[in-house]
Amino acid sequence: METQYYTLVEKQDFYEIIENKYGELALFIDARPGTPVDPVLEFDGKQTALLRRDERLAVRFDNIDPETKNILAEREFVMIVELTGEIVERVYGVPVENVESIFILGRQGRADEIIKARNKAEIMASFGAVKSWTGGEHK
Repeated sequence: METQYYTLVEKQDFYEIIENKYGELALFIDARPGTPVDPVLEFDGKQTALLRRDERLAVRFDNIDPETKNILAEREFVMIVELTGEIVERVYGVPVENVESIFILGRQGRADEIIKARNKAEIMASFGAVKSWTGGEHK
């Protein structure tokens, strides 16, 4: 089981959801480094969604507009548009999974990301280690 210091939770302050004339939804967000791997958007049917972008990074969206929540809950897919300013960095489709609640391990951080540590050094840095001791028998 993962513990709190394995992930960093950050919340997106600004995002935009648009609907086209065909009823398709697009979610405009800040660009992230790297290519998404098997991304999925989890939605709790209320005010919160979580884009699980890959095994290390997720983006959290709070305060989803009440009018949008019913439309989002009915969609099977949404388009994600990642922007750097006004420049489109990447566009990709993600399935929408309706969940009872959004489960996030970690602590609130800068904006909207959840980043999982990959190795011992990253875990120690996330944990805030200042000293380390070893024990046990050496062979």
